[in-house]
Amino acid sequence: MVQQPQLECSVTWVNQMAEIPQEAWDALALPLKTPFLEWEWLNNIETSGSATPRTGWLPNHLTVWRDRQLIAAAPLYVKGHSYGEFVFDHQWADLSYQLGIKYYPKLLGMTPFTPATGYRFLIAPGEDEEQLTELMMGAIDHFCDRNHLSGCHFLFVDPEWQPMIERQGFISWMHHSYIWQNQGFTRFDDYLSVFNANQRRNIKRERKAVQNAGLRLETLTGDDIPKSLFPLIYSFYSSTCDKFWGGSKYLTRQFFEQLFPNYRHRVLLVAAYREGDNHPLVGMSFCINKGEQLYGRYWGCFEEFDCLHFDACYYAPIEWCIAQGVQRFDPGAGGRHKKRRGFPATPNYSLHRLYHRRLAQILRRYISEVNEMEQEEIEAINQDLPFNKRKIDICIN
Repeated sequence: MVQQPQLECSVTWVNQMAEIPQEAWDALALPLKTPFLEWEWLNNIETSGSATPRTGWLPNHLTVWRDRQLIAAAPLYVKGHSYGEFVFDHQWADLSYQLGIKYYPKLLGMTPFTPATGYRFLIAPGEDEEQLTELMMGAIDHFCDRNHLSGCHFLFVDPEWQPMIERQGFISWMHHSYIWQNQGFTRFDDYLSVFNANQRRNIKRERKAVQNAGLRLETLTGDDIPKSLFPLIYSFYSSTCDKFWGGSKYLTRQFFEQLFPNYRHRVLLVAAYREGDNHPLVGMSFCINKGEQLYGRYWGCFEEFDCLHFDACYYAPIEWCIAQGVQRFDPGAGGRHKKRRGFPATPNYSLHRLYHRRLAQILRRYISEVNEMEQEEIEAINQDLPFNKRKIDICIN
């Protein structure tokens, strides 16, 4: 029997991103595809008062050090509720209470309020990822046992990381997002060509309606974004929350203002101005870009205009993606109306470990059936896409 080498390292739990050196964390996070595990984003969520113990997000980040070098890390939060997660486990919580089992608190691995695929452990290049993952999972199990947490949950996980955590005994739960894929487009008309004739006319009509309303859309990135627009992002976000989400505002004004100094290089805004005196700003969509990925996050308007939402949140960002060679655009959570604009339903997964034996048995027994139903829903959605029949298989695969 070959003896495995022992990892000479130490495990530390940290209650604030600010306690971890940014350079050390970003040495692990910057090579990843996702922007939402970078130190600046995670620290901003905490220091802005968005994800804090007061709001039900208690940071407990796991770090692994060799001497003074950070070699692995995982952003984690103790949760006393399920708000802001976008994976709806309330039925699990209800079942737990019916059985007399406490479901909260629980341990959660995700970027708060961010339903975008990419969560994973951060591992330094050259390290044994399997061995470090096993070490970290042991630390997580011990932490949950010591603090009487019902389970550990990783949401919107990186699909390349998923098999490694399944080998640790976690159960996969399938969900779906609506994702646009660049099919080698070089201009907006190439994007239009994948639709049937009726939907091509519809998209052209929607964009024309915005122009006819006397609106001009301007796409701004990085240093081209005036500092004055960052507080306005919150105003638009807040307005949309009040209209559609019952006033649930997870992010603070300070969060958006703090993006300007050190994170505006990742920000893309589509700003809608009304032509005329002073060119007032009437609407805006807020996106984040890293490499070949674009993520739509928030949208809002001060006045209602026909089809402005579709143009600012879908068509203008897609046009920008094509011009910049961006390959994948995740426009954000929810909304079957996305499928009519070139966003097929695409699976994403969460991973779960429940520590109470009875709950774990119930989850294991029924999760295959749940996932089969989700797969059927994805297939039903994608059978109803308004695509040119010759190109439909390319678009959804």
